Amino acid sequence: MRHGLRPMGGRRRGPLVRLPRPARPAREYDVLRRHQMLRVRGRSVAWLPPLVLLVAIVAIDFNTAGEFRMISWVVLVPGIAAAICGVWGTAVFAVLALVTYFVADTSYPSRYTSSLPDFILVALGGILAVLACAVRVRGVRHMLHMRDVADTTRRTVLRPLPPDWGGLDHAAVYLASDVEARVGGDFYDVQQGLHGTRVLVGDVQGKGLDAVEAAAALLGTFREAAYHEELGTVAERLELRMLRHSRHLAALGRDDGDRFATAVLIGFPDADADADADAEHGVVDVVVFGHEPPLAVGPDGVRQLPVDSGLPLGLGELSDDAPPPVRRIPLALTETLLITTDGVTEARDAEGRFYPLAAEVAAAVVADPLTAEPRRLVAHVRDGTLRHSGGHLADDTTVFAVRRSLPGTGRKGRSQS
Repeated sequence: MRHGLRPMGGRRRGPLVRLPRPARPAREYDVLRRHQMLRVRGRSVAWLPPLVLLVAIVAIDFNTAGEFRMISWVVLVPGIAAAICGVWGTAVFAVLALVTYFVADTSYPSRYTSSLPDFILVALGGILAVLACAVRVRGVRHMLHMRDVADTTRRTVLRPLPPDWGGLDHAAVYLASDVEARVGGDFYDVQQGLHGTRVLVGDVQGKGLDAVEAAAALLGTFREAAYHEELGTVAERLELRMLRHSRHLAALGRDDGDRFATAVLIGFPDADADADADAEHGVVDVVVFGHEPPLAVGPDGVRQLPVDSGLPLGLGELSDDAPPPVRRIPLALTETLLITTDGVTEARDAEGRFYPLAAEVAAAVVADPLTAEPRRLVAHVRDGTLRHSGGHLADDTTVFAVRRSLPGTGRKGRSQS
């Protein structure tokens, strides 16, 4: 081992079961869905709608008598192609529309013939359609590139967590309110260390990349301190890191130097160090920084952990009791800790009512006790929040559920982050 660090024992379960992906942002979803709808067995059929329109216009024009001529409507064909085809496909339909117009207009000398302005209109329409398609394709490529950058940033800040990491069964869902950036100020992580496994879930005040910067700073400190230090020391390191981050921003002259973060820090002591644990019950150590206390969800119901909430990270200088004290609380092995950010607790419906998280979860557990499992619990809260808010998230939304892995569900192993 490097640097004299001791490896921690851990258990690995089966393959990682991924939660269903949350709904894509509206603009990206529309683009991808349109392309998927225009594919059959992996092959593009985007050319079919403009071709059908072209044939229909020619057929109607052929069967139309008098001075009413529809052939000039072929100007719509490259316009339709510009919306669903590529640049070269649109150019082909622009040329095809112009040729079709000329042939159809000159094939029947005994009938009414369109004027030169109509011919120019069809040609100009084709040119504009090709230009519009080029702009659309460029915009889609830029959007997809920005999505990849945002996804990479999110994976860097919110690193993927192995299953049964540190002897914990966990699940998480993160939904960013900024559909363009796809990242925000919510953060979470699990870190096993020399004194047990620690969990951090929090929410940086504000949105956008400035909030992401603060979240990254806190997560970096947590991942290092949580491995080496006692939980109280980890809490002190987080408070100090947020203060240093704020002072750094203020020294740069940025107007977000007073940023703060709410958070929940949880410690799962090693089983051999947990003197209060027995075959069915254990304990957790909890520190709350201005965040909503976790809910303990089990087959017997839902309860809020009886822990006092201190000031948010970054505001500790305003209180003599900073950071908040560590509180040790009994927790049954069948109970799952549910931590959410204000994207859940402050979600409103059309009438302005907040999402009743505890009541909804309690009713779900009564109907099906297996809802207390982390994966099912997270999915239930995610779906309930989206349903309650009509899919309109006013803030970044994180749902995190964690509990000790039940005996006999995993296999022993050795791992280190």
